[in-house]
Amino acid sequence: MPVPASVLYPPFNIVRLSHVEFAVTDLAASRAFYVDTLGLQITYEDDSRIYMRALEERGHHCIALVKSDVAVANVLGFKLYNEPDLEKAKAFFDSKGLPTAWVERPYMGKTLRTRDPFGTPLEFYVKMDRLAPIHQQYSLYKGVKPLRIDHFNCFSADVDGAVDFYNEIGFRTTEYTQDEETGHIWAAWMHRKGGVHDIAFTNGVGPRLHHTAFWVPNPLVIIDLLDLMSTTGYLANIERGPGRHGISNAFFLYVLDPDGNRIEIYNSDYQTVDPDLEPIKWDLKDPQRQTLWGAPAPRSWFEEGTLFADCETRESALKAQPIIAP
Repeated sequence: MPVPASVLYPPFNIVRLSHVEFAVTDLAASRAFYVDTLGLQITYEDDSRIYMRALEERGHHCIALVKSDVAVANVLGFKLYNEPDLEKAKAFFDSKGLPTAWVERPYMGKTLRTRDPFGTPLEFYVKMDRLAPIHQQYSLYKGVKPLRIDHFNCFSADVDGAVDFYNEIGFRTTEYTQDEETGHIWAAWMHRKGGVHDIAFTNGVGPRLHHTAFWVPNPLVIIDLLDLMSTTGYLANIERGPGRHGISNAFFLYVLDPDGNRIEIYNSDYQTVDPDLEPIKWDLKDPQRQTLWGAPAPRSWFEEGTLFADCETRESALKAQPIIAP
């Protein structure tokens, strides 16, 4: 299946990805990981929840942790351009027969909660509480010095269908992997903000969240994080990397939080703002698509992911597999 032509005038306008909310089983353990180890900044906390932002961000939060008996991803959040876009978004999802509701969300204005056709919980908003800039408060730069949330990657049982739907709402494909035997898309990277991706889809049991990524200043801070994690009880939480992706050209590291949520530490992709930029096609069997250099991804990276709240998963009919480390 070919990648569809970009929709340059979508039914509503998404600025970028915004935030993720995780239900976590041990709030103190998660705090130690995200704040003390990765270096995210707390913007609010109490006995049941923690909100955090990265160092360049002005919005109140890019990640929320909510205490729960079960670890899941509650919602993926996206920022829209203006208030009329919220109404347009509701009309669009209503027209598709998908559930919509206006919800009250802490530190956010009017918010639309919905799901994509595969069940992934989504929310859209325009206004979030603005905080004072801290990007030049260098005493706050700890851990891996996370600057901003960069993207989500989701397992999908129907990557072709996911690409079609997110293309319809204005996401543009930058790179994709095609299975030459079937012609189906195995994975795709799609953006709104002018990087390689705000959201990506990888073939597998889905929908599930594969990872959430944070942009960091340079590759050296990733080495520093590895030193820190390996000497503070997090050695087993280092899953993959460091290395450089073929797709996106990014320098990467994948680590797992205490509940097993995968976090990518990410640096060095490229600009994609031109609306007529052609997507780059990769063969599934190309060993450099996932790892330009570095060790191949382990089996866990292809099979393990975070369930979404109140969302049923299904197996993918596409059984093609890339290279997997022994």
